[in-house]
Amino acid sequence: MKKLWHFLIKPSSRYSVLAIAVVCILITLAGVFTFHQSIEFTSTNEFCTSCHSMKENYNEYKTSIHFKNAYGVRAQCRDCHIPENNPIAFMKAKMGGIGDIYSEFIGKDIDTPKKFEENRLRMAQNVWKMMKDTNSAPCKSCHSYSAMDHAKQSPAAAAAMTGAAAKDMNCIECHKGIAHQLPHINNDFQATFKQLSINAAKAPEATTLYSLTSKQLFVKDAASDDAQGQLYPASEVKVVGQSGDMLKVEITGWEIKGSTAGMLVQDMAKQIQTASIDPELQKTQKVLNTQTATDGKVWQQVQVAAWMTQRDMLASIKPIWGYGKEILDSSCNQCHATPDPKHLTANAWVDGLKAMQQYYTLDKNEERVLLKYLQAHAKDAPAEAVAEQATE
Repeated sequence: MKKLWHFLIKPSSRYSVLAIAVVCILITLAGVFTFHQSIEFTSTNEFCTSCHSMKENYNEYKTSIHFKNAYGVRAQCRDCHIPENNPIAFMKAKMGGIGDIYSEFIGKDIDTPKKFEENRLRMAQNVWKMMKDTNSAPCKSCHSYSAMDHAKQSPAAAAAMTGAAAKDMNCIECHKGIAHQLPHINNDFQATFKQLSINAAKAPEATTLYSLTSKQLFVKDAASDDAQGQLYPASEVKVVGQSGDMLKVEITGWEIKGSTAGMLVQDMAKQIQTASIDPELQKTQKVLNTQTATDGKVWQQVQVAAWMTQRDMLASIKPIWGYGKEILDSSCNQCHATPDPKHLTANAWVDGLKAMQQYYTLDKNEERVLLKYLQAHAKDAPAEAVAEQATE
């Protein structure tokens, strides 16, 4: 013990304890400074995009609102990818960066555009996991729920953000693909549509049928390039006659009294499109019912007779709703958790889906089926529709 104590108070006959302490402090400060500078340097946009595999990511970022916006505020790479206020998450993020460097120069699995796309989903999932683990700390370093003025947001955004703030939600649950292109995710619903289309090559023998796709409507029992109307997907018709490959059907819907637009909707005062008909088909319509909506507009329920081909008609709506749900799960899950159709009313879903158009790639028929599915199971859907959804 005496030797140890002697060493601690006088470790060297040549240098004093004070001198050695000063040297140790200087070495420590130099180490801390070097470490800090290296962290700062490796967190700059210039360093992050110096690997050629990241240059395309950088180009994607430059087209986003995080790079250029009305407020002149620019988020850097580190602002989104490094949780600054969480030391453990911070070091994990930096280690993840070392993993990217390894993949670029040693593993060679992201060093070409093709390889990068093949691994984009894996890398995106790593970032999403970091966001989930930190409750989107990088996002919330700039976007604070408490600082949001919902009165200055759009009605849809205000409704969504009010609920999110109450739960202190993880931002990544609703916001993916903000700064970079989303990874490709297989659209299995397309295989479902292909099989349904095969099954519907010929209309089943039933008096009530439902459309899988948009269908042309004709005044006469012959298909041509000059259609007199269009039946929209997931719409119900009554079969009243047949001539070869053509079916004569009756379509029931609602329209505003006196309207010349020729648009029939499924329910009064709801934008659930059933069919569009031109003046020739309008001549065949019969008025079944007249009612006044709460806003004072007078609506009339009408029935139109038309001809159409047999293809893409099903005897049950349930397979179409199953197909619509697959589109919803596949398309919406790329950016956020799948929304509950009961989150909005049927009319609100029109604007809600329109606001999301830039984030998904669906053709017109897929988009119409998705909208019809959301509207049919919306907040103001009839009780029987909700019960039907529970049995799917």
